[in-house]
Amino acid sequence: MQPFEGRCCWKMELMRLQKFLSTAGFCSRRKGEEIIRAGRVAVNGEIIIELGTKVDPQKDHVVVDGNRVVLKSDLIYIALNKPPGYVTSCDQRNNHIILDLVDIPERIYPVGRLDKDSTGLLILTNDGRLHHRLSHPSFDHEKEYDVTLAAPIPTGALRRMKKGLPMMGTKTRPAEIKRISANRFRIILKEGRNKQIRRMVRKVGNQVIELKRIRVANIRLGHLAEGAWRYLSDSEKKALLKNIDKDT
Repeated sequence: MQPFEGRCCWKMELMRLQKFLSTAGFCSRRKGEEIIRAGRVAVNGEIIIELGTKVDPQKDHVVVDGNRVVLKSDLIYIALNKPPGYVTSCDQRNNHIILDLVDIPERIYPVGRLDKDSTGLLILTNDGRLHHRLSHPSFDHEKEYDVTLAAPIPTGALRRMKKGLPMMGTKTRPAEIKRISANRFRIILKEGRNKQIRRMVRKVGNQVIELKRIRVANIRLGHLAEGAWRYLSDSEKKALLKNIDKDT
């Protein structure tokens, strides 16, 4: 099927269907591809199964399983200071979830994860494109953490972590590390494997007792109280979106 282009619109206004679903906050781009292949998406009444199909977000009528999907008129960007004991999930029984802390009517999603015992900065948004680009390690966006250990850590151990350690059948990417005290350091990662820092610390014979994320890309935690949240400022949003656009 050919893209939906015959509607007197500029080429730059067209968007791939899976990207449209992601940007609308309906699902991730990868999940969108699965939904399209399964024949669950219709555009202007016609079932679409081709991933290359493009739509005009302002004019085309996109439906998934009988429900219309539209772009949000206002994209939302929130910084949250996650407390310990909360899980970075939108739905999990018998656990406090981070969305319980944000009282807004719009549907938003956390970008990336922090394990239950960790604290610090989470970005929440309904911008599917931003979600994908900040979450995927191929885009090299920095995440900075403040780490406190159970015991003093030797300089040699920090060097090993900086160069990369074998983990889960591969090797962690090089990281930036700055010692703060005998048992505390800051680390900047450009990837985010499951409990990566805790696993790295165990590899060098120590244990994490506090782990706080203090920065994602250009967004800093600052003095935001634990459990509190705020909307990103216009300047923060502009810099963040410019940052992801340069990878396009």
